[in-house]
Amino acid sequence: MQILEKLKPLSLLGLRLALGVIFFYHGYERLFRESADALAEFAGLGLPSYFFYVLGTLELFGALLLVLGLLTRVTALLLAIEMGLVLAKVSVPRGGIYAVHNYEFPLALCAGAFALVTTGAGLLSLDAATFERTSKSRPKPKA
Repeated sequence: MQILEKLKPLSLLGLRLALGVIFFYHGYERLFRESADALAEFAGLGLPSYFFYVLGTLELFGALLLVLGLLTRVTALLLAIEMGLVLAKVSVPRGGIYAVHNYEFPLALCAGAFALVTTGAGLLSLDAATFERTSKSRPKPKA
């Protein structure tokens, strides 16, 4: 349906905003409000403790980039990989594959981020204003 195709930029903006708010909240919590217990639990997963802060930084600044629609595909790919690791290392092992309530939130975040990897930020973004405009304005080489 043609009318729904015209809503695509608005829906991508909504997806970017929703993911941005969620990742910003969790990144902020991780960097500025988490306790030593959370850091110890993170280290108990077999990951270095500094990785805790790397992921918090990725979530915080990645959220800002998603909201702006700047470097969206790269940022969304990094966030999708992070959520894939959360699924594999934390959420699914806690209750098994059949305990969907244990991993539905990271799964939805992973799927949303991956959707942005494949589609891009859309027309209502800084990516469209900078990168896509320059590639369209270049003349095509003659064959």
